[in-house]
Amino acid sequence: MKSILCYGDSLTWGYNPTDASRYPQDARWPGILERELEGRARVIEEALNGRTVATDEPARPNRNGLAMLPPLIETHAPLDIVIIMLGSNDCAPAYGLTPGEIAMDCASLIRVTRSSLAGSGGGTPKILLIAPPPFGTLDPLSALFYAGGEATSQGLAAAYATIALSFDCLFLDAAQVTNASALDGVHLDPPEQRKLAMAIKNIVQPLL
Repeated sequence: MKSILCYGDSLTWGYNPTDASRYPQDARWPGILERELEGRARVIEEALNGRTVATDEPARPNRNGLAMLPPLIETHAPLDIVIIMLGSNDCAPAYGLTPGEIAMDCASLIRVTRSSLAGSGGGTPKILLIAPPPFGTLDPLSALFYAGGEATSQGLAAAYATIALSFDCLFLDAAQVTNASALDGVHLDPPEQRKLAMAIKNIVQPLL
């Protein structure tokens, strides 16, 4: 059976904007993806609320995605496909990053994945880079952290597409199939989780 690693933040973790709980496994996009692939792949959720692409958050340790990726890839190897969907948290004005800088940090994740030789037989896993959907209308709590980062979030897709093309990776602009929740302007409601899962299925299924 093939193995797919889903490396992400709260959008992949399944944060419920209604009450800050976690969606059930079968309502989160990795769980939906595994079910839709009908036994052809094991889908591994490796997601953490607040995870960034490559930036340290002083208030919460271990959120730096670049720092955490090498041991996690080794933990879950062998892997046939690695799906990376990060960047929403990096858009917070506190980090002062541009879309291009966030995208270049994604390039570092791609390099780490390829140099890990974590694919079957010591090969290289296929990589799918996903640009998260841009922020919608932020609720008061989300605005404390993300307000002012809306334009940055809107610029991720074009920057990520450039990186994916340069590194010969698969690419998905999540905004083409999903929208941020009207409840908080950041996370994904259950129907959007499913839409994202089905779009990813269409990309990864031929690889299996």
